[in-house]
Amino acid sequence: MPLSSSAPRSVSVLCAVFAALSLLCAPSAVAEPPSRMGPQVVDTANVLSTGDEGRVLDAVDALYRDHQVKLWVIYVRTFGSMTAQDWAARTVDLSGFSDRDLLLAVAVDDRGYWLDGTLPEGVSDAELDSVLAGSVEPDLRDQKWAQAAVDTAEGIGSAMKGTSVPWGVLILIALAVILVAGGLVLFSRKRRGDRDRAELATARGMDPTDSAALAKLSLPTLHALSRERLVEIDDAVRTSAEELTLATSEFGDTAVTPFRAALDAARTATTKAFTIRQQLDDAIPETPDQQRAMLIELIATAGKADRELDEQVADFDAMRDLLIDAPARLDALTRDVIALTARMPGSEAELARLDSTYPSSVIAPIHDNVRMAQERIAFAETNIDNARTALTQPVGKQGGAVAAIRAAEGAIGQARTLLDAVDQAATNIQQARDGLPAALDELRADLSSAENLTDFGGADLAAAVSSATAALKTSNADGDPLGSFHQAVAADAALDRAIAAASDRKLAVEDLRRRLDRTLTDAAARIDAASSFITTRRGGVDAQARTRLSEAQRHLDEARALAGSDLERALASAQTAADLGGRAMQQAQASVRAWETRQPMSGGGSQTGAVLGGILVNELLRGAMGGGSRRGGYGGGGGGYRPGSFGGSSGSRRVSRGGRF
Repeated sequence: MPLSSSAPRSVSVLCAVFAALSLLCAPSAVAEPPSRMGPQVVDTANVLSTGDEGRVLDAVDALYRDHQVKLWVIYVRTFGSMTAQDWAARTVDLSGFSDRDLLLAVAVDDRGYWLDGTLPEGVSDAELDSVLAGSVEPDLRDQKWAQAAVDTAEGIGSAMKGTSVPWGVLILIALAVILVAGGLVLFSRKRRGDRDRAELATARGMDPTDSAALAKLSLPTLHALSRERLVEIDDAVRTSAEELTLATSEFGDTAVTPFRAALDAARTATTKAFTIRQQLDDAIPETPDQQRAMLIELIATAGKADRELDEQVADFDAMRDLLIDAPARLDALTRDVIALTARMPGSEAELARLDSTYPSSVIAPIHDNVRMAQERIAFAETNIDNARTALTQPVGKQGGAVAAIRAAEGAIGQARTLLDAVDQAATNIQQARDGLPAALDELRADLSSAENLTDFGGADLAAAVSSATAALKTSNADGDPLGSFHQAVAADAALDRAIAAASDRKLAVEDLRRRLDRTLTDAAARIDAASSFITTRRGGVDAQARTRLSEAQRHLDEARALAGSDLERALASAQTAADLGGRAMQQAQASVRAWETRQPMSGGGSQTGAVLGGILVNELLRGAMGGGSRRGGYGGGGGGYRPGSFGGSSGSRRVSRGGRF
């Protein structure tokens, strides 16, 4: 019995010993710690054949030869307890890599990898993502270990080739640019000449005193125009002086006094213009702005002189023509005097009747008209006699007739106007009496309309309403019909203008409010849609989309707050809110798509959806969000974000990509 009872125990002990020995002797995947890279391709996992290793070396050598970027590749069994990202980063640090080195680390048993280093110039994030997701990860998944490294090197090299141009092509492009530039220079010169000639032709028709229009002309055109104007005004002054000398000898100094004054003014202006031209032509340079100001002044001065001479042309020609038909004109003036004298009794009687019918204030403007008309008639008769006497003088000494005829014409014209005012006064007064009630009714109607526009009329409408109200209170058809009618008509015209302006502003405000309402509705809808999208997918939405959404909401709140006080600012804020809301949605969608492409092929299901929705953020993403990188990364031994590089724009070129395969 003792033997039989001890046998099982011996067997058990032997089995345990053999089991322990078998465990000790079995191969195990011991984690290889990060270390300094020696050769450029390291295979401690023994997954590369001699031919595979040669292919990888050829690929990384070609990348360095063509683009001076060194790709290091290491295959290990496992990253152990470290994440793929941390294992690769530690290896890079120990190896002392520069910004021209990249490390591809692959853990074949963990089925994880990581690419670490500085993204080469000319390779975009999208291009790198395409290489990793489209080639490298499928190779690793199919255990094509060597091909994964080859595709990494060739993918980066192809992306960099896409941004470089061969020297031969550059030379051809440079030659083409030179030829095109030469042609453009010739074409530009011809076109500039055509443009300058066209501009000068346009400038010739401009008002020389319109400084705003002249200021838009080029300096070469202003210089050319100034020289033309100087020649023209100098010729005009010389010709006018010759003509004036002849006229003085014929008509005398008195008759040509206004023409001499115009010529003297033109001479003074011409001298000033020539002085400005001399300053522009001397050895002292002026700035372009100074030249422009001086040229505009020169052209305006010459134009003013030319205009003063032109204004006297008609009178000068009339003076010389006056002597030709002087006898006939004197006969006509005598007939006018007789006719006006015949009207005097009737005008006196009408003035007396008006004086007895209306207050003195009504007829005050015409009270002295009959007496003044008699004086003008007597003055005309005297000058008619003087003109006839002057015409008896020898040729060349008849100039006094011209002044006498003109004086008689002026006196007769004024006498006629004075008597017409008396004869027409009764008709004007009656028309004012008849039209006053309608004018006052229209004024009252306009005042009623103005009451609804007080918020839009401002000071102009208030002043017009005040004037209209005063016109209504002071109107008096019996006492002063002319004055009352004039005041009512003037007040109504001013009120009409103010009402029209206020109505336009009211319509503009109403239209602005309608546009604001529509824009607020649009902005709110865009923001709600973006907010809902981000809320239900916040695990995959980055800060950029969230920033746009926050700013959109801020502008929407601002627009609503301003809607009652400043419609234009409110509309601008609402439009900004709508735009930002739309951009927030677009960027959120792009962010989610990028997040989805980074998920492991074996992922999905409720857990992935919970991560995307932000439900498991505290459990799964808290460590990742503690990093500083702008994009996510995950590897064979776990995920996480590493801090971004310190520095400017070049710091953002840091690569930290990886995942499971």
